[in-house]
Amino acid sequence: MLASLFTPLSLLAGLTMARNHLVFACSACGGETLKWQGQCPHCAEWNSLAARAAPPRAPASAAPRDPNAPPPRRLAGADSARADPRLGTGTAELDRVLGGGIVPGSVTLLGGDPGIGKSTLLLQVAAAVSRLGAVLYASGEESAAQVALRAGRLRIDAGALETVAETDLDTILELTRGASATLLVVDSIQTAQWAALPAAAGAVTQLRECTAQLVRFAKSSGIAVVIIGHVTKEGAIAGPRVLEHLVDTVLYFQSDSGSRFRSVRATKNRFGPVGDLAFFVMEESGLREVRNPSAIFLARSPEPAPGSIVMVAREGGRPLLVEVQALVDRMRFGAPRRIAQGLDANRLAMLLAVLHRHAGVSLQEHDVFANVVGGLEIAETCWDLPALLALVSSLENQPLDPGLVAFGEVGLTGEVRPVAFGEERLREAQKQGFRIAIVPRDNAPRAPLPGLLVKPVGRVSEAVEAAFRASPARAPS
Repeated sequence: MLASLFTPLSLLAGLTMARNHLVFACSACGGETLKWQGQCPHCAEWNSLAARAAPPRAPASAAPRDPNAPPPRRLAGADSARADPRLGTGTAELDRVLGGGIVPGSVTLLGGDPGIGKSTLLLQVAAAVSRLGAVLYASGEESAAQVALRAGRLRIDAGALETVAETDLDTILELTRGASATLLVVDSIQTAQWAALPAAAGAVTQLRECTAQLVRFAKSSGIAVVIIGHVTKEGAIAGPRVLEHLVDTVLYFQSDSGSRFRSVRATKNRFGPVGDLAFFVMEESGLREVRNPSAIFLARSPEPAPGSIVMVAREGGRPLLVEVQALVDRMRFGAPRRIAQGLDANRLAMLLAVLHRHAGVSLQEHDVFANVVGGLEIAETCWDLPALLALVSSLENQPLDPGLVAFGEVGLTGEVRPVAFGEERLREAQKQGFRIAIVPRDNAPRAPLPGLLVKPVGRVSEAVEAAFRASPARAPS
């Protein structure tokens, strides 16, 4: 009788142990839970939990210490330690975005759409760093011969660059240690696989664990690691925020469709500025940096045209001259349209009301279109004043002076408010050869700028009068 009682209890204990070896992982965020739910408790995604076997965990007392792990040290003495110099990428623009170059022992994640040039850029960076020390380029998407073929097509001097076609992460790390490399490039993290995990390459658990292993390797060895990550259709690298919080630096490679220009933006950087931007142009020999990005967006018509004006925006840590175009056309039927490309359409509608109320210019019976040349998205409010001046120019069919530049925020009461880094914007306009600047009164420079006439204004009506007083004669209708 006692045996009959113990049998069900042992079966129940076995079932409980089997259940404890199962976890439910979210395919969207990688979060884990011990029981199935309809909605992920971590990212609130529905029907994304799938069962998988939990990896066995060794007791803490049995876990061996990593022999490569650095010993503890006093924080007071850490600042006096010798700081390793940054690794130059061979591109001044990319070095500036990174804060001066790649920091030894750091992990950088480069994301972007397929075919935008991520592998090309990092192959050029790896070749430049290989002139200073050994570099390992681990490719899981191309063979070593294909990487060499691409390097030859781009006419890249490989130097001491070594390449390996490998997806097993442990093998890649061993080869990196054996080569005494200063930089490891992983192309791409979606193809890397850690053998201890049963999941397939590209799964969320593999992505997260492989990245964590690379972070530990970089911190313990002092070898810099750069990872390529593919962007999902939602625009996130390898899923929503799966990898970005693990690495030190996150760079996004972006491009406007149909354009040969590329931009790299830093969205996270523990060792430099955030939001900085570098511009590149794609050529037959690879990516070439653009030292003067304002020239990209200033390819204007040779003849002055109504509705066009240049403003000084700020992208990342640098001023950037951008052309703003506006078109005002009499409404044919229905409600008037307000369409903006690169600008906030809701803010444009608000500025039209300010223009009517405080400058006496009504566009209630007109369709309004506004566009930023070059495909840039302007998030700051410096475009308020130049957009209003371009609208008035299009309405009156009167071109503005081609040497005129403007920037400033416009308030609901009609005042022109200052924007940050006003003097730096003016100096950039002066460097590009502009002769007249209409700016908020509080952004007026402390000392005159040679060759640049600054007209400070406090109201929208003053700005309109100053702009068209400085413009050529009205063109015939």
